[in-house]
Amino acid sequence: MIEGERFLGWAGVTLILGSLSSACSGQLIEDCVRGELDLRYCDRDGDLVADPSAEHLRLDPDVLVFAYTPVEDPAQFRGVWAGFLEHLERITERDVLFFPVQSNAAQIEAMRAGRLHVAGFNTGSVPLAVNCAGFHPLSMMARADGSFGYEMELLTHRESGITGVEDLRGRSLAFTSPTSNSGFKAPSVLLEVEFGLVAGEDFDVVFSGRHDNSVLGVLQRDYEAAAVANQVIDQVLARGMGSRDDLRVLYRSVSFPTTAYGVSNRLEPAIASAVGEAFRTFAWEGSELAHEFQEEDGFIDITYEQHWEVIRTIDVASGTSWACR
Repeated sequence: MIEGERFLGWAGVTLILGSLSSACSGQLIEDCVRGELDLRYCDRDGDLVADPSAEHLRLDPDVLVFAYTPVEDPAQFRGVWAGFLEHLERITERDVLFFPVQSNAAQIEAMRAGRLHVAGFNTGSVPLAVNCAGFHPLSMMARADGSFGYEMELLTHRESGITGVEDLRGRSLAFTSPTSNSGFKAPSVLLEVEFGLVAGEDFDVVFSGRHDNSVLGVLQRDYEAAAVANQVIDQVLARGMGSRDDLRVLYRSVSFPTTAYGVSNRLEPAIASAVGEAFRTFAWEGSELAHEFQEEDGFIDITYEQHWEVIRTIDVASGTSWACR
């Protein structure tokens, strides 16, 4: 497949896959164990993710659509993922298209509707993707020793006059989006539990849309403070946007899992298995992914039940709903 074809716009993807994008509105609701999953899914084995769909709903596309989690400039990640997508094509024996998503909501809806087959969902949106869109997490980036994760940091500019978390009272704090773990849910819970600071009552809330927007906003003094994933801070600074010397870290959390990569439960099981194999066998060293994610050394297998336990706990504490909107 030539480069231009691999990265068609969403309009082209829709035309190619239009016949496969049924939202299952006529699907019968099964009497089955499903836990927190939407009514269209079952969880008979109790692993908290949707079982493979009924045969008449399964997707066996000639073209697999892949989407990376929303970032400030999705187009820049086309080249970053190109080598992996070529590897994915060889393993699955399918063409693969890169779809640059603009929002978490659009990404989840695309998978729910059957238009998105393979995706990376950011940490906080994974529970909603699992329960509402049938997302099945398979893999995650990790370091050579098997360790993984990132921390949520509360950042401010060194000249903001904010020297501690308590100084946020009466000020403003930038979150990313309501679905983000480190950009909203975790800091909201931790600030209330550990410091007695309630979002919207003790400090004003603004939403930047993305982690890199929040970091840039703090560096440029657009935001008084922000809650972000610290791995994104390093990525922004690596582009020459500022220096660590310009920032003050007010708080650092425990480690959270990173972006989860996986498939739709509607994808043919044999293809889904091949996707998992592609993540396991990708040659990381020297790749564009290795260059972009310099603290990582490859992919590891994951389960939603184990690796997202802390995120589910935060969701429950914050009253987050996993119901489809």
